Amino acid sequence: MKDLEVDVIVVGAGNAAMCAALAARERGANVLILEAAPEAESGGNSRYTAGAMRVVFTGAEDLVKVMDLSAPEIENTDFGQYTREQYYDDMARVTGFRCDPDLVEMLVENSLDTMVWMRGKGVRFQPSYGRQAFRVEGRFRFWGGLAVEAWGGGPGLVANLAKACEREGIAIRYESRAVSLIEEGGAVRGVTVRGTDGTFEIRSRAVVLACGGFESNAQWRTRYLGPGWDLARVRGTRFNTGDGIRMALEIGAMSYGNWSGCHSVAWDRNAPAFGDLSVGDNFQKHSYPFGIMVNARGERFVDEGADLRNYTYAKYGRVVLEQPGQFAWQVFDAKVTHLLRDEYRIREMTKVTADSLEALAGKLEGVDPAGFLRTVRAYNQAVRTEVAFNPTTKDGRGTDGLEVPKSNWAQALDTPPFEAYAVTCGITFTFGGLRVDTRGRVLDITERPIPGLYGAGELAGGLFYFNYPGGTGLMSGAVFGRMAGASAGARATGDHNSDSLEPGVGRRARTS
Repeated sequence: MKDLEVDVIVVGAGNAAMCAALAARERGANVLILEAAPEAESGGNSRYTAGAMRVVFTGAEDLVKVMDLSAPEIENTDFGQYTREQYYDDMARVTGFRCDPDLVEMLVENSLDTMVWMRGKGVRFQPSYGRQAFRVEGRFRFWGGLAVEAWGGGPGLVANLAKACEREGIAIRYESRAVSLIEEGGAVRGVTVRGTDGTFEIRSRAVVLACGGFESNAQWRTRYLGPGWDLARVRGTRFNTGDGIRMALEIGAMSYGNWSGCHSVAWDRNAPAFGDLSVGDNFQKHSYPFGIMVNARGERFVDEGADLRNYTYAKYGRVVLEQPGQFAWQVFDAKVTHLLRDEYRIREMTKVTADSLEALAGKLEGVDPAGFLRTVRAYNQAVRTEVAFNPTTKDGRGTDGLEVPKSNWAQALDTPPFEAYAVTCGITFTFGGLRVDTRGRVLDITERPIPGLYGAGELAGGLFYFNYPGGTGLMSGAVFGRMAGASAGARATGDHNSDSLEPGVGRRARTS
């Protein structure tokens, strides 16, 4: 590899990276992927996900463009719809209206087309029945704007993309960490690589950085997210240490986005420091809207029913981290245990059960039993029982008179057996990163493109602030990976229209 020269180097081997590589190859470029991890741990954070992708669709007629659906399946399923207007509204609302409007437009307007493109590359998708649908009156009813996931979850997504790269003649070099960018004549001309056989340079006409954020770097987490973040568990790969961001900043790239923010969730209290591929994302515990969460004082500290799970789970990890001891317990009774997601049924979890609340109080490790019982008594008395419970929508069944309200799905904890699950904070990815434009070009501190440098995926800042709508991570990675790869491939092959977008990819006129 020491004298190797290629058209396009893609740094990273997750969803965004491999979409970039495939798009560059479509432009006729010779592409090399560099992956810091060994093959057994490759795929970045994408491999640790459940594979959900938030896409615009108006009904089953759009979904059949993405995945195989039988006539009985369509008849027995209410997929609903997720319109472009809903997508725009959700992105604005959950980010406090701080998200970059141009990037959001790229994401929304290209979501369906990009998934159709991925299907054409051999990526398989399926309805996300297990996590996003409940059976109501004999039919599955989807909720929260999510209906599609990659077949086989994150591992299936990564495997299918890797097969597509292999078919296209795109090499993936494992255990090859890019450590710096080669800059000559004001343009990026390749990367310096540290591999098993030493440190050397690989030359190229364009480089796409798609190697994740800095969530696996405890020092950077503490520096940018704040005190205590060194104690968070990392949900995914141990290799996302911010290398791509650092390399670009070193040559004058502009930092952008919510550097003090991240995607973080309720994660099993005794999970390992980094993700475990044998468990995947099942350390997460996301059915809290149907129960309550209490801290070490036995007190509720957050509105578990503030919104559908898809719009709160990515910010509640931070709230758990802020509690005494950085943990909480999720508590449910028998009325709702059938609604709990699949991750509540694995072996690798911290769980206690009891036939009375008094007995349960004594089993909640680290929790004041008296405080817990006071909290439950007050909560049970505050539930608005006159409002019907409906798990598929914000039902308005809340509480009255509590300092910390519960806005939806409130039910008294009164039916044994009771179950409780211990959680801490699991960080998924960081929100701050590099500034990229709608063509995937990395911008410098004067907001001009750095020639030859492109970025996509979690290291691109500006999309997410404070929070995140579920399923937009993989979707944005695919959209912007495809865009960055198309732009890099065009530049590398000498396309005189390299600033133009690939046909079928790009911003489209927004209609009302």
